[in-house]
Amino acid sequence: RASGEILGCHQIFERKPLKVKNFGVLLRYNSRTGTHNLYKEFRDTSRNGAVNQLYSDMAARHRARFASVQIMDVKEIAAKDARRAATKQFHNSKIRFPLTHRVLRPSLPRFKTTFKAA
Repeated sequence: RASGEILGCHQIFERKPLKVKNFGVLLRYNSRTGTHNLYKEFRDTSRNGAVNQLYSDMAARHRARFASVQIMDVKEIAAKDARRAATKQFHNSKIRFPLTHRVLRPSLPRFKTTFKAA
């Protein structure tokens, strides 16, 4: 492991960068108590985005820094192969989101007032 040589480092570009995909990430990380293996799932448009989510998630949930995380494998997974409930909840064809804080705008500029006498 210490005698390895880096031959190249290239950014991976997606074939469909606008399509949201499911990614499964297999990793090993060193914590304060030992070495642990993990499998995590993320939804993103690219592998790079999924890996960025992974590093943020590991730092937040496990206090694992960048240097202590070793990514073993990043695979795009089909919707039927997803294991985690956080990933599966988006596989509903009738999913709906609330539109919060809808601001009513004036229909014409003359109805817009900068200062209003109370």
